Amino acid sequence: MSDAWRILLGIYDYLLLYLGLAWLGLLCLSWTLVAGMLYPLMPSRRASALGRLVIMAVFRAYLASLTWSRRCHFDLTALDDLRGETPLIIAPNHPCLLDAVMVISRLPNVACVMKAELMNNIFLGAGSRLAHYIPNDPIRRMVLQATEDLQNGSHLLLFPEGTRTISSPVNPFKGSIALIARQARVPVQTVLIETDSGYLGKGWPLFRKPPMPISYRVRLGRRFDPPQNTHRFMVELEQYFAQELVQGSAFLPAGAPAVASLTAAKASVKV
Repeated sequence: MSDAWRILLGIYDYLLLYLGLAWLGLLCLSWTLVAGMLYPLMPSRRASALGRLVIMAVFRAYLASLTWSRRCHFDLTALDDLRGETPLIIAPNHPCLLDAVMVISRLPNVACVMKAELMNNIFLGAGSRLAHYIPNDPIRRMVLQATEDLQNGSHLLLFPEGTRTISSPVNPFKGSIALIARQARVPVQTVLIETDSGYLGKGWPLFRKPPMPISYRVRLGRRFDPPQNTHRFMVELEQYFAQELVQGSAFLPAGAPAVASLTAAKASVKV
């Protein structure tokens, strides 16, 4: 590759990533304006159904724009098998900020447990409230709201690590997932997110360009029955993720936070 071509490709990659983030921000902000007006007017059930459907469409449009660039590749089709399933908790590992975007982009009726402060975020707050997403604090209210949502027939997206992965292969897990699964009496479907880049992982500066192209693959893991013993369940769940994700060696840019490696061939997302 010539130096001139390398420079041009680098410029293209910068434009792709950061105009892409601007595009996502514009989509979210536009929906925020609409969702803020609809929230006090719509019945709860209809509001959550509409809110979740629109967020799925927004995230899918964003990922599609990255895919069309041929510099980002996503294999998310495994998630389509969860559509139409009975209520369950979807539990992925959490290598980067795009994880929730990838999962939600494939599922039309999923509530997301998210950081409480994001419920007032200018880009995400109104849409999240309309979709009846669930703040993670206080814990007792979060467990009650998540249980009620599952009993109403939806899926629940909850990252057992609580935050993006810092130590490979996964951070210590939070016990709230076991409490919700036991109280709602629903299974926990593990989801394994693998990538060959540390992009937007914990500690990754927002405007730092990663080596490209970047690939992501999502695959369904083991489905755990509702726990009887929450402590034993959490130990087993964390061990399962560690064993599954450590099978491939870490493949990271220098200085990037630890993430699971991508061992499969790169494939484009189907949208």
